[in-house]
Amino acid sequence: MKAIHSRMKLLISNAQVCDIRSPFHGKICSIWVSGGTIEQILPSSKKEQITPKGYKIIDAKGQLLMPGLVDMRADFCDPGNEQKESLQTGANAALHGGFTNVVLLPATLPVRDSKIGIEYVLNQSQKLPIHVHAYGCLSHNRDGKEMAELYDMSLAGALGFTDGNRSIANSGLLMRSLLYTKIFNGLNLVLANDAYLSEGGRMHEGNVSTLLGLKGIPSLAENTMVQRDIELVKYSGGKLHFSAITTKESVELIRKAKKQGLPITCDVAFANLCFTHENLAEYDSNFKLQPPLRSKNDQKALWDGVQDGTIDAIVSNHHPQNKESKEVEFEYALPGMITLQTLLPYLLSNKPNTVSTDKVIEALSANPREILGLPLLSIEEAADANFILYQEDKTWVYSKNYSRSENSPLLGKTLTGAITHVVCKDQLHQF
Repeated sequence: MKAIHSRMKLLISNAQVCDIRSPFHGKICSIWVSGGTIEQILPSSKKEQITPKGYKIIDAKGQLLMPGLVDMRADFCDPGNEQKESLQTGANAALHGGFTNVVLLPATLPVRDSKIGIEYVLNQSQKLPIHVHAYGCLSHNRDGKEMAELYDMSLAGALGFTDGNRSIANSGLLMRSLLYTKIFNGLNLVLANDAYLSEGGRMHEGNVSTLLGLKGIPSLAENTMVQRDIELVKYSGGKLHFSAITTKESVELIRKAKKQGLPITCDVAFANLCFTHENLAEYDSNFKLQPPLRSKNDQKALWDGVQDGTIDAIVSNHHPQNKESKEVEFEYALPGMITLQTLLPYLLSNKPNTVSTDKVIEALSANPREILGLPLLSIEEAADANFILYQEDKTWVYSKNYSRSENSPLLGKTLTGAITHVVCKDQLHQF
């Protein structure tokens, strides 16, 4: 990887803009960049183009130019479990996957439940090649009992509040958080899971779990919590985001709630769009995830939700685990998969024909920015230069892994579609 630093001057020619919010969407264009800003965009066919001296020229013929991707849900394990991932290695994996903004879950050691933890991430982010943001815990110490210091963390820069993979069993706690965060327009994020219904479960409850002799996690564990939390939003009027939904019923409940005008958004994890519980038939612990992979019917409903806008965002749910946590009996393996580096090519290669590339890119860029309150970006003149180049037909082998962990079923596999360049923080990264 090569990086060109500071006051970069760049001309990208013959790139097809892929950004439905841009006036140049679908057009083959030349884009001039200087000092971190898009100076000018012209159709590549215009013959009067003159390139000033000092500009690096990239011929992007046959490539898509799209906004930098935004991930709403990732775990970089730092501080406390840097043997699995650090801020630096996580940021490098994200960069090579085309992500220029990543928001981190607060399940660190110590947990991120005060402004000190938020400030640590944001200070470290200044040294990283991408923008790394932080969520704060919704509850103190992530114990699900009392609210954490939400307002202080918001002032420090927290983009929202969540207990990560721990659901909020205490409905009173969630209601108080929804009411309190209305004061400063804070965002609550929840993973819908009734821990009593899913207790001891290792995978989706279905025919595969029965064949494997594993205790299943019923869809009911998610569906009942989605319904409960929708009722809490109706009562409180607070903003709620459902993280990593997995079931057909959840999609239907959220679709109905949105039609009622409730301030609800949601996302789906990459793995649940690309894999199902059938991938666990060989006890591959890389497919042991939280929340779990579901059925093909659920998968279809999730893709339909992306296409019709019920599902606002697609997240990596990047969750590194070291070998000691994965290369054990399936029963004892910890859940998680690293996904940032391979998400975009695998997603676009495996999406149904009924789902447009535009919808996928919107769910990975513009929509997350709106939900998180980040500045909106588009491929247009005077905008910040924060974008990637993607070559749809390029094949490559996922052998160079930038994460510190290796818990991916795609390692060593040949993938189609590759990020070739990333522009972020006034730097060009060429792969």
